Amino acid sequence: MCILGKDRLKELIEKYRCIYPFDYNLLDGDSYILTVKDETTLHYLEHQNIISYEIVFTPPNFVAHLTAKSKYGRMGLSFLNAAKVHSGFIGRLALEIVNLSNDRKPITIKRGDPFMHIEFETREGSPAPYMGPYQFQFMSEEEIRMYIPILREIFPNYEELAKVWFKTKA
Repeated sequence: MCILGKDRLKELIEKYRCIYPFDYNLLDGDSYILTVKDETTLHYLEHQNIISYEIVFTPPNFVAHLTAKSKYGRMGLSFLNAAKVHSGFIGRLALEIVNLSNDRKPITIKRGDPFMHIEFETREGSPAPYMGPYQFQFMSEEEIRMYIPILREIFPNYEELAKVWFKTKA
């Protein structure tokens, strides 16, 4: 496996719409910085999911990993979930966090704040698209339709996959 550098990541984003919407200024070395969809305040010991503003699509020959920006860890936020994005996944990402700040004060994360790094890595072997219940999570019907031509191009068995994906979404 190999982490994609900035130039390869930009190509991947342009070809497959791996990050949508995409802002070139959020490319950060070997990662892209996802932002927050909605303002969220966490009180001490409170757990919430932070949702990315951007939609993420991980093409079949890639996996992605998330890491939160260290600024939030320094504030006292703890990140609870394993941060892997499966090949073939499309949707907004949820990062589970809890406020463990030493001063026990609320922490607010504002809409549009840069929150988490996403790194894409190459994978080997035949495509195994994500088939779980979170496919297309937090996406509108219009946003889903934007990805149909890309999915048809990438997956020769798109019609079979779509039966599972859209049944799961219903």
